[in-house]
Amino acid sequence: MSSDLIILCLSAYLLGSIPFAVLVSKGFHGIDVREHGSGNAGATNVFRVLGVKSGTIVLLLDIFKGMTAANLAWLLWEPESIELAAQNTIELKLAFGILAVLGHLYPVFAKFKGGKGIATLLGLVIAINPLLALGCISCFVLVLLLSRTVSIASIISTMMFGIFTYLIYGYGEPILLFFGIFAVLLVLFTHRSNLVRLWNGEEKRITLGKKK
Repeated sequence: MSSDLIILCLSAYLLGSIPFAVLVSKGFHGIDVREHGSGNAGATNVFRVLGVKSGTIVLLLDIFKGMTAANLAWLLWEPESIELAAQNTIELKLAFGILAVLGHLYPVFAKFKGGKGIATLLGLVIAINPLLALGCISCFVLVLLLSRTVSIASIISTMMFGIFTYLIYGYGEPILLFFGIFAVLLVLFTHRSNLVRLWNGEEKRITLGKKK
């Protein structure tokens, strides 16, 4: 493994480790969002505790870090054409993006207690294919409007990733189909407590725009 690859892998993880939810809550509101609401250092908890403005900022920043980390792949390639670069960087984008997601889940800058990774995962998908990301976002919004439950929307939109991948690529990018399985397993793991609450009928519904 080259030193450049090692540095970029570390950079992707560190980028994912930036706890924007904590930084925004402390910097703009003087509180640690992890001590309120669900205790989660993610955009959803910021929405619930601090309102739409702060939640949107955190959401966009978490998406941005996943997208930026994935796009570090371009630094390792100097192909003759953009088309060749796109073909050769999907695997690296996935690798760097997954490292950023792991950084978000287990951030070194926040005692390894982070969020659930959905926004950072979305950033990775945007870096791979914006149309694929649009399909997942549309599914998320639709399910959220119907259920008013972020966990349900997150899980279902992640499950739909594989279907959208097939519709766009067919079997041309099997690694994305395998990634889709990995993403579903990861989201089910990070939302395991939500699944228990859903089973017990105790999962909270989100109300955007209302500050606690």
